[in-house]
Amino acid sequence: MEISTIECVIESLIFSYGDPLPLDKICEILELDKKTARSILKNMMDSYNNSNRGIIIREINEKYQMCSKPEYFDYVSKLYQIRQKQALSQAAYEVLAIIAYNQPITRAKIEQIRGVNSDSAVTRLTERNLIKEAGKLDVPGRPRLYETTDEFLRCFGFKSIRDLPLLDIDDLNELNLQELVEEFDEEGNK
Repeated sequence: MEISTIECVIESLIFSYGDPLPLDKICEILELDKKTARSILKNMMDSYNNSNRGIIIREINEKYQMCSKPEYFDYVSKLYQIRQKQALSQAAYEVLAIIAYNQPITRAKIEQIRGVNSDSAVTRLTERNLIKEAGKLDVPGRPRLYETTDEFLRCFGFKSIRDLPLLDIDDLNELNLQELVEEFDEEGNK
């Protein structure tokens, strides 16, 4: 594979991953040794730093992440403020409902219930202060536990978690999370 193609693949991987991407994972995917991968990444980082672009590639403990250049922070922060005002996604509502009815709960259990990765939704809900870390489960790996916050109660108009609409156990297999979200909204808008 040509270097330019490898750079394009690395760029795609780092961009798509969002969080810092471990060098080991890059090497595994591209079947490269660490020395070669580091060299290519160094060239890419230099290229980003020395070009007229708004983003850079940062190395963080042998992990790589695309970030906006510090000189554009003021503009990016405005976007973030606008983004926070946007409505939650369907996935975020699903995760929020799962946490509300099963708290405290681990991310793994959330993902088991949903059947898909929920990292983004958990992060978004944490940023919005609708959920918070509630300690760690006392098992190997000590996974984080999540629970809803007072902000969640305020946003949806509940005095306490006991005010959540009751779910009929027989209907859990047929639970339509959109209906649950609409019920939350109705409760919160009273």
